[in-house]
Amino acid sequence: MEQPIWNFEQEPWDGPHDETSVNLRAHFDRIPDEKIQQYRLEWTDERVMAWDGDFTDEGTLLLACSERDVEIDEYREVLAQALAYRERVRPVLASRG
Repeated sequence: MEQPIWNFEQEPWDGPHDETSVNLRAHFDRIPDEKIQQYRLEWTDERVMAWDGDFTDEGTLLLACSERDVEIDEYREVLAQALAYRERVRPVLASRG
């Protein structure tokens, strides 16, 4: 598997640092930038789950090797952090060409 250019997984954050939290952050690292820029805050939860494509029929994110379920509220909260991270580092990565 090719490593993503993003390293949001390693960014410091407040909150639990369990395996699920790390896996969720890594999940966002693997989403292509073109796709992540399509996200809109006003989307319904159902639209967000369909856009991601890795949610189960029960409404939880399918993450391998995770200790707990990730519900849509946590997903949206961490996604907002991932978006802010990318906005901050995108110019730096682009300048490296």
